[in-house]
Amino acid sequence: MNSPDLSALRIDERARRGPRSLGWRALAVGLAVVLAAAAGLYVMLREQAPEVEVATVRADKGGRAALLNASGYVTPRQRATIAAKITARVNEIYVDEGMQVEPGQVLAKLDDSDARARLTSAMAERDATAATLGDLRVNLDNAERELRRVEELWERKLVAEQSRDQARMAVDSLKARIVLAREQVGAAEARVKVAQQDLDNCTVRAPFGGIVVSKDAQRGEMVSPVSAGGGFTRTGIATIVDMASLEIEVDVNESYIARVKAGQPVTAVLDAYPDWQIPAKVRTVIPTADRQKATVKVRASFDRLDPRILPDMGVKVTFLGEERGAPAMAGRVLIARAALVEEGATTAVYVHRDGKVERRAVRLGQARGNEQEILAGLSDGEQVVTTGAKQLRDGQSVRVKR
Repeated sequence: MNSPDLSALRIDERARRGPRSLGWRALAVGLAVVLAAAAGLYVMLREQAPEVEVATVRADKGGRAALLNASGYVTPRQRATIAAKITARVNEIYVDEGMQVEPGQVLAKLDDSDARARLTSAMAERDATAATLGDLRVNLDNAERELRRVEELWERKLVAEQSRDQARMAVDSLKARIVLAREQVGAAEARVKVAQQDLDNCTVRAPFGGIVVSKDAQRGEMVSPVSAGGGFTRTGIATIVDMASLEIEVDVNESYIARVKAGQPVTAVLDAYPDWQIPAKVRTVIPTADRQKATVKVRASFDRLDPRILPDMGVKVTFLGEERGAPAMAGRVLIARAALVEEGATTAVYVHRDGKVERRAVRLGQARGNEQEILAGLSDGEQVVTTGAKQLRDGQSVRVKR
């Protein structure tokens, strides 16, 4: 019996290595695809054009040089919290925040029941005194007639001298009582006027025209000209601001106050409207310094008021120098301060041209409100990026926001 040939049981080497070799090859191909996709995505994101806003550079046409910048607030020269002259309860209040009031307009009415009672009592007392005066006058007329009869009888020696003296005394007494009664009527009339004034004080009126900016009392609350020491008594009815008296108040460092003088032109920029430059001029320099802050208070008046200007708004003021001609300003331009990019000790901007941006270092001049004077690095008419400049790079493609 022949033995089996075991050599036929050998496994082909290519068949044994095939599946393992195919697995490594598939893994390598997949890795290459992932890397290629990641590289494409990176390139796509890198080359994606961000959306930016641009502004056109404008030439500085001359004008006044900026000498000094300061910050402050809009303040009214005429502002008052209207208070009652008496302590009483508020019966009616006729104003609200934002309401325009005229001089003498009724703002509120207080409880006047006590004042009316005092006025009625004073008037009754005056009338009673006046009635007494009338009675005394009638008695005086009768006494004078009696005196004349007694004097005729005395001349005829029909009555004693004592009777004549008594008749004269009666007349003189009535005259004195009439004088006293007149004074009492005058005093009673004065008390009537006081009572009437107390009644009038129950009506609170506006001393000047303006806008109500605060309603400080409500119907049913107690008001008093002085604080009662608690939270249940108000000291004011409403706060009124004369909008025609609005001006600017800034604190200027005392080291630079020599640059400021009355009548000097200034440019004001409200924090609420950073793109709006408002012309104004210095009204006065308050002649005292604040030793704590080392500043001097300066007040400036607006050349023209506007409804957008409101009390207590923050404002930045640029004090201007003498008028300069255009040749002295050659090569200088103005841009929005938002376009500046601070990079260490260097200041740069990104100039937009043909869908791409170019980084450009610039040399700064004077700040003018929300604008910056550029001495070198830009030309009139170029476009600079104002939003998103810090995320840009030189030569990057961008899209301009419409």
